[in-house]
Amino acid sequence: MTTLDLRPLGNTGLKLSSVGFGASPLGNVFGPVSDHDAIASVREAFRLGINFFDTSPYYGGTLSEKVLGKALKALGVPRNEYIVSTKCGRYAEGFDFSAERVTKSIDESLERLQLDYVDILQCHDIEFGSLDQIVNETIPALQKLKEAGKIRFIGITGLPLGVFTYVLDRVPPGTVDVILSYCHYSINDSTLEDLLPYLKSKGVGVISASPLAMGLLTESGPPEWHPASPELKAACQAAAAHCIEKGRNISKLAMQYSLSNKDISSILVGMNSVKQVEENVAAANELATFGKDAKTVSEIEEILKPVKNQTWLSGIQQI
Repeated sequence: MTTLDLRPLGNTGLKLSSVGFGASPLGNVFGPVSDHDAIASVREAFRLGINFFDTSPYYGGTLSEKVLGKALKALGVPRNEYIVSTKCGRYAEGFDFSAERVTKSIDESLERLQLDYVDILQCHDIEFGSLDQIVNETIPALQKLKEAGKIRFIGITGLPLGVFTYVLDRVPPGTVDVILSYCHYSINDSTLEDLLPYLKSKGVGVISASPLAMGLLTESGPPEWHPASPELKAACQAAAAHCIEKGRNISKLAMQYSLSNKDISSILVGMNSVKQVEENVAAANELATFGKDAKTVSEIEEILKPVKNQTWLSGIQQI
């Protein structure tokens, strides 16, 4: 069995599996998931070489953290064999990046996750807060949590790429260890690539989530609430149909496209079943063995050319 690539995360010393387990679906945000299925999918992910699990108190109104905690405990393996990241600042009841709230937040998260510490704590969707508050209040509070041993590394997440440079240019070097970007490194939008040299120069590790662009690059298409324009949705639908015609699966190709950039430490993808775990790991192993299907990818890129890098305003997703 091929094992997944382990890639270094910036200057943290952590090595993340190239495929990361996005645990938001364990919060029932895409439909109900039984504890049995959740535990089975985390177990299978770990067995196949996934060592990185990402959640947030926001997903499913804390349910994702609770279920992930239960599933990790069920693994019965030493704590240093897996890497957990959770978030702070975004909750079912709204946003609060105050020092007081994020300090309380980590204690709540640790209790739900049944852990003594998390490897990474990330400020969640910072474009919805005040970036100056993130710089002057939230991150200093997170540094105290680091000194207290409750978290090992500090991260920030958001949709607009500009939020990362804004914060990183205003905090001392080495303060922020990692960024999590989503929907900006996939076949339809590769704008994260332009930021990679800058992030590398800052010693910041990079995690990219949603290689399927929140469902755009799937045969079934995106959920109704997806904020993309009608043109972008139609182009992705045409690309998916082209893949079906050629006996290919657009989701697998999209996953491989994202995985092929080794400057990105891990590609986070939401999973809630053993089948999804197996498909994602198989896509990575196939890429490692045979390389990507350059011909079909370039045909898809041609179809998506008119809408390439077309993003959407950061909206509060109805999940």
